[in-house]
Amino acid sequence: MLELTDLTVAYGKHIALDKASLKVESGQMVAILGANGAGKSSLLGAIGGRVKPASGDIRFRGQSLLDLPAHRLVEEGIALVPEGRGIFPALSVGDNLKLGALPERARNGATARQDEVFDLFPKLAARRTQIAGTMSGGEQQMVAIGRALMAKPDLLLLDEPSLGLAPIVAKEVFAALSRIRATGLTLLIVEQNARATLALADYAYLIEVGRVTGEGPAAQIKSDPAVVRAFLGGALAVDS
Repeated sequence: MLELTDLTVAYGKHIALDKASLKVESGQMVAILGANGAGKSSLLGAIGGRVKPASGDIRFRGQSLLDLPAHRLVEEGIALVPEGRGIFPALSVGDNLKLGALPERARNGATARQDEVFDLFPKLAARRTQIAGTMSGGEQQMVAIGRALMAKPDLLLLDEPSLGLAPIVAKEVFAALSRIRATGLTLLIVEQNARATLALADYAYLIEVGRVTGEGPAAQIKSDPAVVRAFLGGALAVDS
């Protein structure tokens, strides 16, 4: 479904991503693991149209995305939940969700999808009229994920969905991601909580200083001694 070939992202003279290549098959959940500053968010930003690559290609269902503006990517079926959530804090939960259904592809069935979001996140159903900016960080993350789902994506990109959340809230978010994955939606997730992510993912890539340095089935990556030392030793075990 998604293929990146020799993708390079640069900010001035700084190379954030250096000739990275990866694939995401339809229906898979693929994890991108790496330390802070490894280039993970730059990779997702390039796919989501927020960052223009210096070179390389991004193809979605065989079509190059490089010449498409960001709003067209949503119409193609790609939705990004950015780091920091990116919700509209002055609007209600319900209005944030309605904005997610603005793309033409998402208008039909929007009410049914909103009901699905409320089923996924019951807290949002109870607080649909609450101003989103007054909610906790975890609840705002639920709004961000729900808004992306309202866009009727075929590929959901998630950038650090558990960042800054209390353990119990992070567990709720990962439980929701498990349910989303079970629907067959394709997911590409950047996440520092490697243990919880690998418990859900089908496949994983490792990024170090802008380069893809390893890849494999999630179960295999999870048992790699080097990965255990680098990523799992102090990881929060919210998957238990």
